[in-house]
Amino acid sequence: MQVKIVNTSKHDLPSYATEQAAGMDLRANISEAIELKPLQRILVPTGLFIELPKGAEAQIRPRSGLAFKNGITVLNSPGTIDADYRGEVKVLLVNLSDAPFTINDGERIAQMVIAKHETASWSLVQSLEESERNAGGFGSTGKH
Repeated sequence: MQVKIVNTSKHDLPSYATEQAAGMDLRANISEAIELKPLQRILVPTGLFIELPKGAEAQIRPRSGLAFKNGITVLNSPGTIDADYRGEVKVLLVNLSDAPFTINDGERIAQMVIAKHETASWSLVQSLEESERNAGGFGSTGKH
C-alpha cells in the first residue's frame, strides 16, 4: 500500500525493523528534551504528516520495551489516524511509573501500524440471533 508522507523532522522516515514487523517506530521531533513526570501526559510531535488511501487507517500503539522498562505508554491506545486527517501525527504519551522519564529528540516513542478497514452500514432489527455466548461479557469465558 502506497502512503504519501511529508517529513518536516530531521529524522529518517518510519520503517519496519524486520521483514515481518507490523509496526514502524515513530520518533519524537522536539527542540529540547521533555521531562515526563509520573502520571503526567503529553502530546509529542513527530514532524510527520501522512495521506492514507481511502479504506486505510493508522494505529498508534505503545512500544513494548518503553512500556515494560519505563512505564511509558500511549494513553489512547491505540490512537487512530483516519484517512482524511492531514495534520501532524502526534503521540499522546503517559508516564505510569513512579519516576520521571526524559524524552529526547529522535527517541522512539511509539509504533504505527497501517491497515485496511471496513466501513459498516447498520441494519436495524428487533432482535439478534442466539449464540453460544449470548450476553456473556467481561470474564465470562475465563476459568475461576
